[in-house]
Amino acid sequence: MERRKLRSQGEPSGDTEIDVQNQNADNHNHPQTIHNRMLKNDKISIAILFFLYILQGIPLGLGGSIPMILQNRNVSYKDQAVFSFVSWPFSLKLLWAPAVDSLYWKRMGRRKTWLIPTQYLIAIFLIYLSSSVNSMLGSEESPPRIYLLTAAFFAMNFLAATQDIAVDGWALTMLSRQNVGYASVCNSVGQTAGYFLGNVVFLALESTDFCNKYLRSVPQAEGMVTLSGFLKIWGVIFFISTTLVFIFKSEKPERHSENHGIRETYNQLYRIFHLRNVWLIVAFLMTAKIAFGATDSVTGLKLIEAGVHKEHLALLAVPMVPLQILLPLVISKYTNGPKPMSVFLKAYPYRLAFGLMYALLVWWTYQMKLEDGSFPVYYYVVIVFCYALHQIALYSMFVAAMSFFAQISDPSIGGTYMTLLNTVCNLGGNWPSTLALSLVDPLTTRTCDNPLFSCDTKELGLKCTEAGNKCLTTMDGYYLETVVCFVFGFLWLRWGRRTAQKLQNLPLSAWKVPR
Repeated sequence: MERRKLRSQGEPSGDTEIDVQNQNADNHNHPQTIHNRMLKNDKISIAILFFLYILQGIPLGLGGSIPMILQNRNVSYKDQAVFSFVSWPFSLKLLWAPAVDSLYWKRMGRRKTWLIPTQYLIAIFLIYLSSSVNSMLGSEESPPRIYLLTAAFFAMNFLAATQDIAVDGWALTMLSRQNVGYASVCNSVGQTAGYFLGNVVFLALESTDFCNKYLRSVPQAEGMVTLSGFLKIWGVIFFISTTLVFIFKSEKPERHSENHGIRETYNQLYRIFHLRNVWLIVAFLMTAKIAFGATDSVTGLKLIEAGVHKEHLALLAVPMVPLQILLPLVISKYTNGPKPMSVFLKAYPYRLAFGLMYALLVWWTYQMKLEDGSFPVYYYVVIVFCYALHQIALYSMFVAAMSFFAQISDPSIGGTYMTLLNTVCNLGGNWPSTLALSLVDPLTTRTCDNPLFSCDTKELGLKCTEAGNKCLTTMDGYYLETVVCFVFGFLWLRWGRRTAQKLQNLPLSAWKVPR
């Protein structure tokens, strides 16, 4: 309602000047002409926003690439579990978002106060990592320095999450009221593009086999880029672009600020947690994805362990992009009703079944490997097909949950309610993945083909192989986890179905925050 009121008054808002006099003189023009003129005034701001979101996606993409690189170096799944913590900052940013929204240097501006320092720090991290990441990743002689590597990428993703808070806020004032809807487009497309560059493009260009096969006429010993070189390039890009934004992009003071301050925001969260129904939905969200922990976090690493090249696995995500864009649009038609969680419950058993299917796919991968280490084309077709079906179940649950959050969130306290539910939903997916990774090795049993040796520990296994023997896996912890997760999910669904139906049958007044 506030946005409609401001628009009817004809008040300009944002960092781009609007020629009010010319606008009033042309009120008789076609609405499309006026829209084009308003869009033209914001083109530079839209381009800046889009680029800032691309920058935000780079650390996320790199964070997704490192586990694949580590897997090729035969690190333990315990180390993979430790590194998985780098994805947590975006799920926890609610904890410091009120400070980013409330504390700032007035002379610099509310958003640039945080944006400029965080991007400079990301640039410093990238340049620092470019000179030290190879030693952190380890070699055949030395193991990876996993805790230092995790700390560096966790800090970088913490900064990226802080940058996300600042850019999200700046987008609302950088663009005029008429074009503020483009902010969400810049966010989704820009961050996806940045992740794609930091993950898929990097892994492809870093791969010697991929570059020699598809991009070079004369084979060479290395890929077209190295991890250290890629980090340095983007460190320089971060530094230069941040300086340009700092100097040339001004931030106007906000005339209609809706900021509630740190104390008020945390007070809102406190009042929300006083609701009994909120505790119930928190329990629901924190346990719903336990059944998918092994499938979501371990399957891709197991495929790499089975011989699938990491760059090929990353490139398989490309055909999914159109599907991931269309799925929310299609699914939203079924979740816009009064009971969106019914879609969640219908999709849950299918996603649960995909856990067993992916375990079978990992086993099948070993059978399909050719003598030269490659895989037939139809193998990749099957993977893409299975992945596409899995995405339908995944997005059905995601869109249904988001629709339910939007319905029950108390509008009287702004976005705090919705943000809290999103945070809990993200955490509900993070902790099972980390736990699943940490349990793969303890649940795996190996024996040496020579009974005089043992493979119970890494050191004993090394003695077995040094003596010319082999360690044979008698029970892969991944398969055991998959079965346990499936059984848990089957049992959880009985409770989850009753709980979800109870929650969505509550009147909206049951979700109102007490005053």
